[in-house]
Amino acid sequence: MLATRLSAYASRDDAIVLGLPRGGVAVAYEVARALPLPLDVFIVRKLGVPGQEELALGAIASRGVRALNQVMIRSLGLSQAEIEEVIRCEEQALRRREQQFRGQRPSLNLKGKIVIVVDDGLATGATMWAAITAVRQQQPAKVVMAVPVAAPSECDAFRQIADDVVCAIAAAPLQAVGLWYQDFPQLTDEEVRRLLARFEQEHSAG
Repeated sequence: MLATRLSAYASRDDAIVLGLPRGGVAVAYEVARALPLPLDVFIVRKLGVPGQEELALGAIASRGVRALNQVMIRSLGLSQAEIEEVIRCEEQALRRREQQFRGQRPSLNLKGKIVIVVDDGLATGATMWAAITAVRQQQPAKVVMAVPVAAPSECDAFRQIADDVVCAIAAAPLQAVGLWYQDFPQLTDEEVRRLLARFEQEHSAG
């Protein structure tokens, strides 16, 4: 469904699909195969509230990009020291993930490209916001935010920073991203690596 909504970008030699690990890579894999376009991975880490890690106070991405929810930070009374500690831990995890998933892949060069950033859905939107902010620093020609499902308000919010926003399903109420999938397993790091490797094999064979 998402690939169909992105058909305007099919087979373009200046376009690339970037998946956000972990779940976004599985969706991006199918989108890239359907269009067909090159696929790569873009690493972003959610910043969890201390003691309530599932609650996102923001996210970080490559090149030192930080996207922080200042309203939440103020409402929870978090100190700068607490925030910096969360960021420090997640920066270490970000570097490990870069090594795990990117391995020997060349550095991404997104300048002048149409970049389609894909995740499996938007809950808080923090990781996608950090990803698009980081992608923008590389001077792409166009940034497309693409997800299968999101709340309408989240879709609208991304029109501030993305050139094109594609939400296959605008769900109200969203409740949880996983509810909109027939099958929503938690992918492992190994499964993400296998998907990327399989795509490379298919791409080189094609």
